[in-house]
Amino acid sequence: MPILILILFVSITFHEYAHGWVASKLGDPTPKQSGRLSLNPLVHIDPFGTIILPIILLVISTRIIGQPFTFGYAKPVPINPYHFKNPKKDIALVGLAGPLMNILIAIVLSLLLRMGFPLFTEAIVLGIMVNLILAIFNLVPIPPLDGSKLLLPFLSKKATNNYRKLEPYIFLILALLFISGFFRWFILPLVSLILFGLLGISL
Repeated sequence: MPILILILFVSITFHEYAHGWVASKLGDPTPKQSGRLSLNPLVHIDPFGTIILPIILLVISTRIIGQPFTFGYAKPVPINPYHFKNPKKDIALVGLAGPLMNILIAIVLSLLLRMGFPLFTEAIVLGIMVNLILAIFNLVPIPPLDGSKLLLPFLSKKATNNYRKLEPYIFLILALLFISGFFRWFILPLVSLILFGLLGISL
């Protein structure tokens, strides 16, 4: 469990850094001004989302579905869309940056294994799994997850406002998805499929 939590910390840190980096490249100085354009995990940690929630999910998933599953989140990187030339499009790019970073990490780690990297094999495979889970989970289109940002360019102002009203209910929605088996029957099989493509192994 300690190595899993450590991997999650690092993966979330890179995820949030990617959001901030892309926002900065698109003209928003807010991430840098707020001290969030950093790879220091301490500036991104949310006590509940980065520590308590992952442990709870890990324990529950192991006992209920017999398959370790965990998820966490950091403090969202502050973004000011008024600095963007094309707010809807640029917010979508910023949202996509986090999951893409996790996919990139998974690919790099898989290349290390394919090249015969002999050290920490189990930790590397775990790192690949965690980053794939983070990427896929964050692409679920539920506000405020990153996937919801990808829909914004296609929504009217009224639809966007109504869509964002789901944000206060995020934990309830996630709980219902967890209970319904969404993670077990959708996310984990998708992670297993990608893992098989990268390494020739499955969950």
